[in-house]
Amino acid sequence: MTTHGDAVGPSALPAVPAPSIEKDQVSVATGGPSERTGASPIRPENHGNRPEPVEAPPAVGRLATALSRLRAALGAVSYPLVLPSADEARRVGSALVAQLDDYLLPRLARLDAPLMVVVGGSTGAGKSTLVNSLVQARVSNAGVLRPTTKSPVLVTHPDDVQWFGRGGLLPGLTRTGESSNAPDVLQVVATPTIGPGLALLDAPDVDSVVDQNRKLAAQLLAAADLWLFVTTAARYADAVPWELLTTARLRGTVIALVLDRVPADAAAEVAAHLGEMLTANELGSAPLFVLPETELEEGGLLPDAAIGPMRIWFAQLAGDAGARGTVVRQTLDGALSALTPALNGLAEAADEQVRAAHSLDERVESAYRNAHHILEEGLRDGRLLRGEVLARWQEYVGTGDLVRNLESRVGHLRDRLLAALSGRTSPAQNLRVALESQLVTLLRGVATDAAEQAYAAWQAHPAGAALLAPNLQQASADLPERADRLIRDWQHWVLDLVRTEASDKRAVARGAAYAVNGAGLAVMIAVFTATAFIPTGLEVAAGAGSAVAAQKVLEAVFGDQAIRTLAGRARTELLDRVEKLLAVEAARFTERTSTARLETTHGTLLRQTAAEVENARKELALTGSGS
Repeated sequence: MTTHGDAVGPSALPAVPAPSIEKDQVSVATGGPSERTGASPIRPENHGNRPEPVEAPPAVGRLATALSRLRAALGAVSYPLVLPSADEARRVGSALVAQLDDYLLPRLARLDAPLMVVVGGSTGAGKSTLVNSLVQARVSNAGVLRPTTKSPVLVTHPDDVQWFGRGGLLPGLTRTGESSNAPDVLQVVATPTIGPGLALLDAPDVDSVVDQNRKLAAQLLAAADLWLFVTTAARYADAVPWELLTTARLRGTVIALVLDRVPADAAAEVAAHLGEMLTANELGSAPLFVLPETELEEGGLLPDAAIGPMRIWFAQLAGDAGARGTVVRQTLDGALSALTPALNGLAEAADEQVRAAHSLDERVESAYRNAHHILEEGLRDGRLLRGEVLARWQEYVGTGDLVRNLESRVGHLRDRLLAALSGRTSPAQNLRVALESQLVTLLRGVATDAAEQAYAAWQAHPAGAALLAPNLQQASADLPERADRLIRDWQHWVLDLVRTEASDKRAVARGAAYAVNGAGLAVMIAVFTATAFIPTGLEVAAGAGSAVAAQKVLEAVFGDQAIRTLAGRARTELLDRVEKLLAVEAARFTERTSTARLETTHGTLLRQTAAEVENARKELALTGSGS
């Protein structure tokens, strides 16, 4: 048996401090209402008598424009990287978008629209019974099964149906005049027992065991002009309702409270304790109605002695356009004031995304810069002149006897070399293969090392670890093929370079393709040393005599400066090609941060639009102070 008693409470509306905003992401629950008595379900096509709109001042239009820009700015930010601030930023951002769509923009468009009172509170607090009793009709389902209210029910006067029957406030909820279990449904019921200018919306439980119901309750509360919070003597100190009450206070929503089912012998003590809690949470001025235990009358309604004072309070509010306007403007101004601190927090979260993306990119770039540097050093320190390359080069240019006779017999050697090339293609081919193999091996090694270093660096960063995939720990699967192609293409480029530069050299012309090939291979060997064959360090150990042989051959054909120029150009070309290949390898990482990098301007845009909204709010001066 449900029991209630007399109501006591003030008649003045509260003055609520300046707010800030939070809200859960929008979603909608399903459910159906109970059998109705004394009320008519309203179909969406029945719009009633639409009053003439009140012309809004120009400042309203400027504020609406600023809010629309803000809506677009919020929709552009995604917070893609996994950071401590990202989940909260996405939640708050979604909440702000929902509040703009559900409440701020439609309410600002019609400040004279009826006052919407959202009845919310704890599970089993008696919200539906209270709504039914206030309008003296069974318009909302009440019972012992939980949750009772699944789909919200809005009760309004027949003359006000046009405000709620087709979107406006809460446009994302489909209007219906029938009971329904479908999601995204708002049942609109008209009854003359509620005064025009006022609507009551029975919301799901704020602490429902059904997650969808809790989110819907938060959505509806964020769209309230006035929140009538209902709790019981057994549940009034629960944490979840107080979190929402604090949020509503910070947001500037006007709040009234109902303490239901209070035992007669505990009414004074419980009411006093609740009053202390309200004062401690800066809600001491909120109207408080205390309903002691009593039996329900026929139809499941509270007796008039219990509900009468509260019904009179709402009737007075419905009949006083000035009072309703005060509530609307105070709540709207509070919600607008709350945007600036919330948006500053979102802007900082957006900036953090960009900083994290740059930090991750720098770790990758460092790993691949180091790879490029190692390869460049490999070309300079002579290490590539050892092993197979050295053997094939010595086979190609001759033995040590050749070196000893170079200084006095340059011309003769040149002719002998070019003639030998015309009949011996195998040593040249062997040398090219050895060069290619050495370079490809070095390139694959540095690319693999860079991938491992970048992977480890990202693994140490929370946002980077979330972006990693197993294949990133190694170089690309097709890297060997691309490296082979790179070196072969570079070798062809060197031969073309030699052919172009030596077009006026008769000695090379006489040797035709063989001379170009021999000179080109000598240029490639030159790339493997630091100073165009001056033997130093590892070059001495790697066979400096053979290197000098190559130098003398090239000097005879091209001249000393040309050798240095050709070797330098060939080295630069090779390093450029390697740099591009490594950039492709690095892009496997950095493409995963590209979305965050694209949000570079979002933090600034959020701050700018927040300032525009705040300036427009102050200009409009909804509460008269403009502050």
